[in-house]
Parts: sequence; C-alpha cells; structure tokens
Amino acid sequence: MDAIDTLLTRGVDSIYPSREALEKVLRSGKKLTLYQGFDPTGKQLHIGHAVAIRKLRQFQDLGHHVIFLIGDGTGQAGDPSGKMKARGRFMDREELRQNAQDYVKQAGKIVRFEGENPVEIKYNSEWLNKLNLVDILNIAEVFSLQQMIERDMYQERIKKGDSINLREFLYPLLQGYDSVAMNVDLELGGTDQTFNMLAGRQLVSTMQHREKFVMTVPLLADAKGVKIGKTEGNVIGITDPPNEFYAKVMSLGDDIIIPCFTLLTNYSNEKIDEIKKEIENGQNPMQFKKQLAFELTKEFNTEEAARTAQNEFETVHQKQQFSDVSAIFLELKNDEKDIKEILKKLVEMGQIKSISEAKRLFNANAIKLFDLKTQKEKTIDTISENDILRIGPKLFLRIKFI
Repeated sequence: MDAIDTLLTRGVDSIYPSREALEKVLRSGKKLTLYQGFDPTGKQLHIGHAVAIRKLRQFQDLGHHVIFLIGDGTGQAGDPSGKMKARGRFMDREELRQNAQDYVKQAGKIVRFEGENPVEIKYNSEWLNKLNLVDILNIAEVFSLQQMIERDMYQERIKKGDSINLREFLYPLLQGYDSVAMNVDLELGGTDQTFNMLAGRQLVSTMQHREKFVMTVPLLADAKGVKIGKTEGNVIGITDPPNEFYAKVMSLGDDIIIPCFTLLTNYSNEKIDEIKKEIENGQNPMQFKKQLAFELTKEFNTEEAARTAQNEFETVHQKQQFSDVSAIFLELKNDEKDIKEILKKLVEMGQIKSISEAKRLFNANAIKLFDLKTQKEKTIDTISENDILRIGPKLFLRIKFI
C-alpha cells in the first residue's frame, strides 16, 4: 500500500461519492482544500477526536491544504448529532471562544500549525454570524422538511414524544454552509457527522455547482458500540498528564485494544492482525493493552514520559504498593462510613467535582478500597483506619478516623 491507499482505507468508514472518485483526483496530483470542524462545547480534545485529526495529518503530509475549523458559530446552534434529547441550554459565542483557547495546543500534538504546509485555523462565527435573513432563506431553500426529519435520532425522539428544538434543527444547514464559505473540496469527520457533512455536499452542489467529497472515520468505540468520549464519561484527554493518560488507557475494556491500535497508531495491519489472533487464541490481553498504553502515551508525549508512566502503573496499580503514594488524608467520623457520606465529603473537599460525578465514578466501579497492610481490595462497607481509597486512575486517599 502506498500513502494514498493508506489515506483512503486505514481508519476510513465511507467516502462520498466514492473512494474511486476521490482516488482519481488525488492521483492526478491536485492539492485539495479540506477541513474538519470542532464545536468547543467542552474544553478538551480527547483520543476519540484524535482518530480524525490523525487523518488530517495524513492529508497535511501529502501536501494538501488542511483547515482546522473551530465551530464558535455552529456551536451556538448546538449539534443534535447523537443526542436523544434537546439540550438544556445553548452556549454563546464568548463561552465557545473561551473553551477553544487550548484547542490548537491540544491538536498540535498531532498536526503541524507551524513549519512546512501548516494547518490553517478558522472560526465559523466569522461568516455564520454575518448571515442575513435572505442568506438563511436561500440556504434553507435547498432542503426539504422530509429530508431533515428523517434523521434516526429525530425519529427516536418523535416515538418517545421528546421535543426537537428548531434551533438545533437548523444545525446541519449551518455546518453545511461552512463548506460553501470556505470553498473546500473535502470535509472530514466521524460517522456521527455524516448527515451534517452530506448537507454541506448538497449545498456546494446546488449553490456552487461543483463536487465536494466527504470522508467519514469510525468512532472510537468498544465491541458494544460504547464511544470513548465526553457524553459517555470515559474521556482520555490528548493533553492529560502522561501517568494519568496511561492509567486511563489501561482502564478501558479489552475489546478496545484492536480498534485503538488500528485508529490511533502506525502499527502495520499485519502486526495488528497478529495481536488480534494471539488474543483470540487465549493470550492474556493485558500485555497488549500495556503495549497500547505505552505507544499512545509516547505518541502524545515522549518515550521517557511513557516509560515513567508505565513504571508507575506497574508499581501502584498492578502491585498495589500504596504506602508512599497517598499523602492526602480522608478524615471520617464513625457515622460517616457510609459510601454516600464519603462521596459527599469528597465533593466538599474538592477531590470530586460534583455529586453526579461521584455517582458516575461509583457506578463505573472507579472507586475502590484497599487494605494498606495486605495491599488487597476490600468491599467499601468494611472501611478501616489507614485503608486506601482509590478514585479513578490517579487519586489516592488514606482513611483517618477522628
């Protein structure tokens, strides 16, 4: 496989109108202008985002003009993709801009914003916020109600009697207009963005009478289809501290190993197939997950940082040697041994952000109790003095009675 074959196949779900059509253009030597958009409804880019950003890097390395679009305009409408309920509130431009402050730093772990063929940064509020009534009507004219309402999530909402907010209903039109405003040849995004990206393809065809390619990449998910992302509460941030990053990768299920190797590393297809066969033949997945955690930590940091993170994980998490790692004390009264009281106290201490976050961690089995002397896990209802409470992959507290 050459670089174009890899670009069009590895980590690619679908290409519109077809792979053959895009390959013909690429092999002609034409340099494309392409983009991916990121609505900064949160402050963190995570490894789920990295799947598509890695594909942007491949285009960049082949000399194409890549645009990193920050959706401070579309973010005001609120992307309904994957949402089974309407949002409780919508963010304004200032909030979105504030969230996006570190996006370039985070994405810079993968693509180049400086040097040879740098990625260009744009903000879509610069044109979306300037649309007038006639502009919006002209965009809306391209689509039918039947076409818009056929989205699976809308049909699910209708069946459940849940509302469809007209503000988010307009989202695909706004994202679609980005392609017109930037005059791009291709848009890249996850499979959950297919509807929105095809809306842009339709707008380009109708308003500019030309082709726009769409490339979708798979969502990073386990065998049950559970995504790695903010909504699911299993975010692994691109710029998480190396030790924390490594431990979070190790906390993922075994069924995510092959998808992560495929979508987030440069391991050859042959090497990944070998790993898959060894796991299927009964080889302990732990060694491959450690290999994965090391590779990803190295990719987003350095090899030295990855080795340090691996050493800490093996010492603290596998050997459960807690004696020297817990400098934080959780002081409890005898009537505070109940897990609900403990979680409430952790929130008061600022160790956990909120009660809802505490409940999520508890339900995800991310809160564990260990006996300091035996280094063994014990049930949360048998808490004793000097036990170690582990919260998530990094936080350890020593129990002290008062």
